[in-house]
Amino acid sequence: MRLTVLGSAASFADAGRACSGHLIRSGETAVLFDCGNGVLSNLGKVMDPLALDAVFITHEHVDHFADVYALQAALRYAPDGPRPPMPLHVPPGLFERMGAVLSQRGRIELAEAFLVRELEEDRVIGIGDLTVIPHKVDHVEPTFALVAIDDGAMLCYTADTAPGDAVIAAAHDADVLLAEATLPPAYRGKVAHMTAGEAAELAVKADVRTLVLSHLWPTVDRAAAAREASEIFCGRVIVADELFDLTFP
Repeated sequence: MRLTVLGSAASFADAGRACSGHLIRSGETAVLFDCGNGVLSNLGKVMDPLALDAVFITHEHVDHFADVYALQAALRYAPDGPRPPMPLHVPPGLFERMGAVLSQRGRIELAEAFLVRELEEDRVIGIGDLTVIPHKVDHVEPTFALVAIDDGAMLCYTADTAPGDAVIAAAHDADVLLAEATLPPAYRGKVAHMTAGEAAELAVKADVRTLVLSHLWPTVDRAAAAREASEIFCGRVIVADELFDLTFP
């Protein structure tokens, strides 16, 4: 399995970064976990966005789906004509809310661009060489962590979440834990997000092998976040940067 980080910033992107987006590949299969603002530009540096097999959106916050609108334009107005609808897996009700900001024509074109499927807790989704399993976690309702599995590896993407039993269960025994680490230490426990230390505690409790910290608030000191996590988790700790690439196991 191969992970490429396309966007590592939380809520808004500071210079040179994008918001949440992670490319997961196995064999000939490529899926996108979240599609925040700036993600499509970085995806184009790695592969043709129109060659994606599916897109998954974890929850309703705009920094996790803003570039779906850009992807819709790419699909509908490709130079060789409209492409077949791309599978788009979203939380219940989100696709209708995404269309609410568009004109009637815009809503029609958005619906023509995607084959929409609503995520369900623990419902196994097979896509080529990958299996994806959504797990509800503790953020806005509903938010889904996404577990990707192929024949040799397992990745858990926490999405946005507070610490707790739900995300521990989702992440258990993963080769790679791609964890949000939004908050500086002073904000620990104040909102439904994690600090780098809490992400590291999750990695210990879930018995994972590699921890990748992403979704960092732009003012968070990334070197300090790495140190904070490494003091708690003895495995490999990586702070994600745009276009960071990891093949595992």
